[in-house]
Amino acid sequence: MNPQAKLVFVSSLLLGTTITISSNHWVLAWTGLEINTLAILPLISKSHHPRAIEAATKYFLVQAAASALVLFSSMTNAWHTGQWDITQLTYPTSCLILTAALAMKLGLVPFHFWFPEVLQGSSLLTGLLLSTVMKFPPITLLFMTSPSLNPTLLTTMALLSTALGGWMGLNQTQTRKILAFSSISHLGWMAIIISYNPKLTLLNFYLYALMTAAVFLSLNSMKALKLSTLMTSWTKTPTLNAMLMLTLLSLAGLPPLTGFLPKWLIIQELTKQEMAPTATIISLLSLLGLFFYLRLAYCSTITLPPHTTNHAKQWHTNKPTNPMVAVLTIMSLTLLPASPLILSAL
Repeated sequence: MNPQAKLVFVSSLLLGTTITISSNHWVLAWTGLEINTLAILPLISKSHHPRAIEAATKYFLVQAAASALVLFSSMTNAWHTGQWDITQLTYPTSCLILTAALAMKLGLVPFHFWFPEVLQGSSLLTGLLLSTVMKFPPITLLFMTSPSLNPTLLTTMALLSTALGGWMGLNQTQTRKILAFSSISHLGWMAIIISYNPKLTLLNFYLYALMTAAVFLSLNSMKALKLSTLMTSWTKTPTLNAMLMLTLLSLAGLPPLTGFLPKWLIIQELTKQEMAPTATIISLLSLLGLFFYLRLAYCSTITLPPHTTNHAKQWHTNKPTNPMVAVLTIMSLTLLPASPLILSAL
């Protein structure tokens, strides 16, 4: 892709995100979401591969439907209450439609089917944008409207997302699809707490974005799109492989690493809200996710290929790894001791 064109699309992406997260009026927020969608489409379809074109088409159709529902819910609310302010969403039907629209935007169950397919059709760097930057505006809108939304509906969708994200990720061999189901599972953790403590949702999102960026950039450095490629990548970048294993365990939420912090705080908050059974269910469901993260970690560091004839070894290259990978990996592994500082900043 032409560098100038890429600059225009990435700038539009940042502009759309900024407009949505800083707006108070529904029409302005909707405009930001539309700019975002139109800016990411050329980045998804830039490889001209049929899978990429298919992914861009699916993404466009789903996002267009979700944007129409956002506009419809805000207009219905304005019709009944006379308010266009985002925080003044009070009409019950509008709240229900908006929940469905934002679930479609994010890829929450039962509107999750498009996300793994779109991610599989994109490159790893576009997949990173889809998993982090593109999720930020809808999460912000959820944050702003959280007092009006139905907690029971959100809890149900969250539990289903965590269950399906973990369960459907078990059988995958493509790294992008595994990360897509991991994203759906993490969104479940964010959605379950949004009605009770919205700041925890944002904290969870920031830490998830940090860890996912580290994983995507590591996989991009190794050019690992399948588990079989990951099995032989230890010959190419042994240190990066070891770090990737730890980052994956952090994404799974194992205790000494950063990923444990949001899970710990969410379980604590759910217990305070007298929702101990829900906390227990979502904790058990996250074990499904832990299984496929362990499988990825096992493939990346512990497994040697069974037959040298079946696997083309990857040799060392002099191409340096992106320095951002080191920074993001260190943050993905070591932020847990800084949790009091992080909580005081919330």
